[in-house]
Amino acid sequence: MDYKQTAIQILKAVGGRENVVSAAHCATRLRLVIADNAKCDKTEVEAVDGVKGVFEASGQLQIIIGTGTVNKVYDEFLAAAGMNAATKEEVKQAAAAKAPWYKQAVKTLGDVFVPIIPAIVASGLLMGLLEGLANVFPSLADNGTYTIIHLFSNASFVFLPILIATSAAKVFGGNIYLGSVIGMIMIHTDLVNAWNVASAESIPTASAWFGLYDINLVGYQGHVIPVIIAVWLMCTIEKKLHKIVPEMIDLFVTPLVSVVVTGYVTLTVIGPIFGTLENWVLAAVQTLITLPFGLGAALCGAIYAPTVVAGVHHMYNALEAGMLSATGANTWMPIASAANVAQGAAALAFALRTRDAKQKNMALPASLSAFLGITEPAIFGVNLRFVKPFAAGIAGGAAGALVAGWLGVAASAYGITGVFGILITTSCLPQYLISIAVAFVVAFALTCVLYSPKKENK
Repeated sequence: MDYKQTAIQILKAVGGRENVVSAAHCATRLRLVIADNAKCDKTEVEAVDGVKGVFEASGQLQIIIGTGTVNKVYDEFLAAAGMNAATKEEVKQAAAAKAPWYKQAVKTLGDVFVPIIPAIVASGLLMGLLEGLANVFPSLADNGTYTIIHLFSNASFVFLPILIATSAAKVFGGNIYLGSVIGMIMIHTDLVNAWNVASAESIPTASAWFGLYDINLVGYQGHVIPVIIAVWLMCTIEKKLHKIVPEMIDLFVTPLVSVVVTGYVTLTVIGPIFGTLENWVLAAVQTLITLPFGLGAALCGAIYAPTVVAGVHHMYNALEAGMLSATGANTWMPIASAANVAQGAAALAFALRTRDAKQKNMALPASLSAFLGITEPAIFGVNLRFVKPFAAGIAGGAAGALVAGWLGVAASAYGITGVFGILITTSCLPQYLISIAVAFVVAFALTCVLYSPKKENK
């Protein structure tokens, strides 16, 4: 393989140097942000020697080249284009800047929730493990060690607003410790715990905005959106104050004003309004998922892959976090898993059916990636391009999600789907395995029936 020639041909096919905003690479793919997609010929890129596949995801043109080879092609690409190397994060930022406002908003949600996934997974895994052990050995619940470890298992969910606030402050460019304070204010012990409101004899109130109305002094345990909006407001105020407050008193004035103004507005306006809206959204989704015979879940499973194509699937992080914080059960994760496994099964069936060695080499690893929860290579690199595998994947996702909704499958965390989802579905593992098996079989079988190499070649 001539790395220099490959790089030159890729550069020509994507529209030349003036059409490339930035470039980076990961372990297997060359990642480009293109200025004008109309000037990029993806068919010509695919025909370049050494290119195993091309797909678009997250505003980037991702060219699959392979481990150990992509870095050499990347070096030659930079030399041919006369560009400087960029990090993957810089490329992501360049891609995000091109996206419509609604995609940028959804990406922001992802940026807030993705960093706290390890904390959620740690608590979720521990919670699922303890619940599974307690079901097998009921007497374990009386053990002192069990009691202590059980305390660890829900810590992330008890203090979730603080985790979200800290992460949001970093995303919005504010002081992360001031952001943490806003999260602490929203679950302060002087407020009635939101989970105990139903059993409380009375709820204290306070007069707001010079007696215009009263607010209930209730915490925001179980909420995520009001926290994000509150921290966004705090960061906006903080950054403006840094510009206008003299440096001599900035250290004292900016934190004080930022916290006092944001805290008051949060408890009197943001919290009551957006907390109510969030409750409505969660209730609507839960009602949809629990429709009789799993029909609502099937609908959700069918639309999941198209939302990945649209690039708005990161919004589900907020939904799942809200579910876990409010009820302790994530009923969306099994739906997402069914959809992901189905797209993987469709790509695997395509790999076994196609006679094109290049497509086969791309589809096989893409299917494995989908089984582990990363579906973009399978969707953009294979299924969506050949249409019928994508449609079969949608059908398989709907079937698997229907079974998951019908059997009442739920997870104890978020951030993990597909095969590894067994780690956070221990309380209903047989049902979970049945749901993803159904998704796999339906998508695989439909792809084998619908996709014909002879017809596609013609």
